[in-house]
Amino acid sequence: MAKKWVKFAHAADYSYDTAAIKKHWARLHRGDAEPYPKDAQALDAWRFYHAGDFQQAVALGNAAGGPGVNAAVKAQTVYASHMETDEATRLGLLEQAYGWADAHRRAAPDDANAHYLYAFALGRYGQGISVAKALAQGFGGKIKEALVTALKLAPRHAEAHTAFGAYQSEVIDKAGALVAGMTYGAKKDSALEHFATALKIFPESPIAHVEYANGLLRLFGKTRIDEAAREYEKAAGAKPMDAMEHLDVAAAKAELE
Repeated sequence: MAKKWVKFAHAADYSYDTAAIKKHWARLHRGDAEPYPKDAQALDAWRFYHAGDFQQAVALGNAAGGPGVNAAVKAQTVYASHMETDEATRLGLLEQAYGWADAHRRAAPDDANAHYLYAFALGRYGQGISVAKALAQGFGGKIKEALVTALKLAPRHAEAHTAFGAYQSEVIDKAGALVAGMTYGAKKDSALEHFATALKIFPESPIAHVEYANGLLRLFGKTRIDEAAREYEKAAGAKPMDAMEHLDVAAAKAELE
């Protein structure tokens, strides 16, 4: 935390006061099913997260403890994934984030988002070191277990559905359909079903469209490239409600360039 983080340039566009964040909470958290915080400090952590002041969100979320840790984990993971340019620093931030998430989900096993955020941070770390290395280190089973748990606790957790589709498509892409199915329980039909469920729950989500597009390319290659392009276009045309969605829209636009 000593290093000054890169500043998100559009914070003013997503600055919510207490009344506004309460009004828009359902839309802002349609993806992760996070309940409205009872703790004022945890609420402030989410306010900073949505505005893209990720470093402050991490500090306040960890200080609040309990559910506030979810804000810290998500803020650090989004920042590391989208804004940190140094690879070693990025991996260090992600490793720290999934450690926080793991501790919190063990302390609060009924918190669906804690399990999802552990999978989210660990998955991004695994992508950073390479999916093949991540699977060799046993991350695949840990990510799957966390996502299954999150979806048992919150069946309409759109981001967990998206993540489960992405996880299965990545495993199939790297390990092959036979090994992926036998070793990791990753199936093409299941991946597509989870992507479809996420989009049904939260069609406005840029990341749901981006990950579906990525999944189509992993699973089918050039044969579904036109459909993948349409999904990137949907993400690029989405109206972002916070910093994460803004960054996801920008990523989709980059894919179309």
